[in-house]
Amino acid sequence: MHVVQSGQRLQAGTPPGNPIGILASAATGLVGFIGQQGGDVERILGRTGIACDQLEHPTLSLDLNQYCQVFEEAARQTGNDNFGLRFGQQFKPDALGLLGYVGMCSATLGDALRNVVSTFPVHQQSSLLRMEERGEFCQLDYQVQYGAILRKRQDAELSLGMFVNLMRHALGQNWGPEKVLFEHPQPEAWHEHCKVFDAPVLFGQQRNSLVFRRSVLDRPMPGRDPRLLAIVIESMRLLGTQAGATNRPGIVDDVKSQVRALLGDGYPSLEQVADQLRMPSWTVQRRLQEQGLSFSTLVDTVRQELATYYLQQSALPISELALLLGYSEISAFSRAFRRWFEVSPKQWRQAHKGQATAP
Repeated sequence: MHVVQSGQRLQAGTPPGNPIGILASAATGLVGFIGQQGGDVERILGRTGIACDQLEHPTLSLDLNQYCQVFEEAARQTGNDNFGLRFGQQFKPDALGLLGYVGMCSATLGDALRNVVSTFPVHQQSSLLRMEERGEFCQLDYQVQYGAILRKRQDAELSLGMFVNLMRHALGQNWGPEKVLFEHPQPEAWHEHCKVFDAPVLFGQQRNSLVFRRSVLDRPMPGRDPRLLAIVIESMRLLGTQAGATNRPGIVDDVKSQVRALLGDGYPSLEQVADQLRMPSWTVQRRLQEQGLSFSTLVDTVRQELATYYLQQSALPISELALLLGYSEISAFSRAFRRWFEVSPKQWRQAHKGQATAP
């Protein structure tokens, strides 16, 4: 098995005032698309703290949290639950700025994906992009790993749409992956996802992924240009150096991200999380104590946050929700939920039906 992975592991200690960033090129055409969907651009951007003029500079760094929020807000205000999916479907590789040209100028599709993975940390921080080559299949994994961002369904769907469009640049518009995986629960209009990707789509998975045949990696990229590729990669290297690439989340968000990733397999242990962070368990425990937190309290907080988010997904049965939160029995989840909110999960869902969960 061959694995290509972007980024470095998440570090503790985000300097105050330094947001986790994503290049504004990832939002190219967003203003016009919001208008096409019947949304109020100023209202949507205003609620998320992004100014219109920020979107006019493709190498400007946007706050990743605000970036994810703007798509969630656009989906809510336009009434288009698949807003991110449709935005990603129409997003062409050249609109992605430097990262898009890294892919388009590579020699083959395999080189394109490997080069995009290796330069991705400059484009988007605190996020995973990894390609695994196993036997006759490959898997491209994507995940925002910044623990402060809970609502990120729209970003996941538009991001996989962007990657598919890069692949279709070489393989043709009728190409589809073997299957598509999303970490969020199945939405009501999930049939549209199958149509957009032309593949089976599974929800409630560990990560957002594209699974495809390894043989497609040898396909030449139609716009391959080794000289331009070298220039673009050097430009990204300089951009990363200038930015310092130092904006990373603190220990609390590190731990919350790992807890969320592990909950589907049951209650995560401190040792499991510490192993994922490549730290001794006592170090993780000490750093949490410095923030006035214990590991068990943080797991409880993550479960509570995810529970309110998942309950907004009307298509997700409460029994499945309990499993996603690491509970082996529905009764254990129900007891915990009553402790948090003094009502049952069913009662909470009915009372909050149609409301948006805060990011």
